[in-house]
Amino acid sequence: MRTDSSPGTLPAREHLPATDAGTPTPVLDVVIPVHNEEKDLQPCVRRLHEHLRRTFPYPFRITIADNASTDTTPEVSRRLEAEIPEVRAVRLEQKGRGRALRTVWSASDAPVLAYMDVDLSTDLNALLPLVAPLISGHSDLAIGSRLARSSRVVRGPKREFISRSYNLILRGSLQARFSDAQCGFKAIRREVAQVLLPLVEDSGWFFDTEMLVLAERAGLRIHEVPVDWVDDPDSTVRIVRTAADDLKGVWRIGKALATGSLPLDRLARPFGDDPRDRDLQDVPKGLARQLVGFCVVGALSTLFYLLLYSGLRQFTGAQPANALALLVSAVANTAANRRLTFGVRGPGGAVRHQAQGLVVLAIGLALTSGSLAALNTAAGDPGHSTELAVLIAANLAATVLRFLLFRVWVFPDRREEPPPTAVRHIPAYAVPQPPLPRPPQPVRPSDHRPGEPR
Repeated sequence: MRTDSSPGTLPAREHLPATDAGTPTPVLDVVIPVHNEEKDLQPCVRRLHEHLRRTFPYPFRITIADNASTDTTPEVSRRLEAEIPEVRAVRLEQKGRGRALRTVWSASDAPVLAYMDVDLSTDLNALLPLVAPLISGHSDLAIGSRLARSSRVVRGPKREFISRSYNLILRGSLQARFSDAQCGFKAIRREVAQVLLPLVEDSGWFFDTEMLVLAERAGLRIHEVPVDWVDDPDSTVRIVRTAADDLKGVWRIGKALATGSLPLDRLARPFGDDPRDRDLQDVPKGLARQLVGFCVVGALSTLFYLLLYSGLRQFTGAQPANALALLVSAVANTAANRRLTFGVRGPGGAVRHQAQGLVVLAIGLALTSGSLAALNTAAGDPGHSTELAVLIAANLAATVLRFLLFRVWVFPDRREEPPPTAVRHIPAYAVPQPPLPRPPQPVRPSDHRPGEPR
C-alpha cells in the first residue's frame, strides 16, 4: 500500500494486492473478544474457521482476545491455538472489550482487521460483504447494521427499544449518520486503525461508538452491511450499566467535538488516482462548505439583529437602534463565522479578527443606515414593517459583501503555511511501527534448479 502522503494524513485507499494461498501474512484478522466464555468459545471458533476456510479467498487469522477471564477460557483458547494453525490466543489481564480490540488491532500485521461477538448472533454470510469494501479500497471502516431495512433481526422488544433509542440519541446529540453503533460486527483497514485508535479513549462497550463518531467527523468512509441477527438469550451484557456508560461517553465526545480538542485533521484522506479527483487550478477550496456555514450563521445573526432592533426601537430612534443592534450582532456573527464557517480555533488572532469584523460592520452600517435615510427622505414617516423590509434588503446586500471580505481578508486560506497550533502528543508506543523487512535469504543448493541463476 502507498504511503506517500503529507505528514498527518492517511494514504490514498488502494485495492489490496492479490496474495498467494501460501503467503504467511493474513489479509484478514478476525478478533473475538471474550470474558468468561468457556462454554461458547470452542464452537464459535470452529464454526468461524470452517466458514472462512470454505468461503474466504484470502489468507486469514482468528485471534481470541481473552480479557481477564477467571474461568477455563484461557485453557480453551490455548487448546484451539494448538489445534488450528489459523487461530491465535492473546491474554490480557485487564477487562474491557475496547481494550482488547485496541491491543490486538494495534499489534496485528493484517491489512484488514475485524471483530465479532463470541455468540455469533450475526449470520456469517455477511462477513465477506463486510470486508470486501476494505480490501478493494472503497471504504475505511465497515459495520454490520441490524437497523437497515433489509436486515432480518430476531430479538425482544426491550433490546429493540434500547438499540433504536440509543441511535436516536447519537443522531440528535452527535449528528451521527451511521445507523447501528452497537452491532458486534465491524471491520477497519489497518492504516486507519493505527491513526484512529490512539484518539479513542474508551476501553469498554462505548469503544465502537467513539471510533465511529471520530471516523465520521474526520470524513472517513463507513460502509454499512445489512445483517441477519438473532439475539442471544444468555447474553451477560448489563444493559443498564452499559447504557449509563454510553451516555457518559456521548457527553464526553460531544464536549470534545464542541471545543475542537480532537486532532481530527490527522485522519484526512486524500483522493485516489482518478484524474477527475485531482486538484483543479483556480478553484477556491472549501467554498461550498464555507458558503453553507456562512448562510446559516447569517440567517441566525439576522434574526438576532431584527429582535434587538425591534426591542431597542421602543426606547430610541431608528438610527441609534440600528447601530446598536448591528454592533452586537456583528460581534456575535464574527465569532460564530470564525469558529464554525472558517474553522479558526483558539484565542490566537481573535482580537484582530474582531477589529477587522468591525470594519466590515462599518460597511454594513453604511449600507443599512443609508437605506433608512433614503426611506425617510422618500416616505417621510414610514411604518415599522416598511423599515424592517428595507433593512432586510439592505442586509442581504451587506451579507454578500461581508462573506467576500471574510473569505479574502479576515479569514484567508493559509493552508500553505499552517499556523503553529498545539497538537496533542501521541506516545510512540501508541502507534505501532511496521516490521522491518527481512534480509534476502540465500538460495540453498537443494533449492537450485538447473538453468536458473544462483
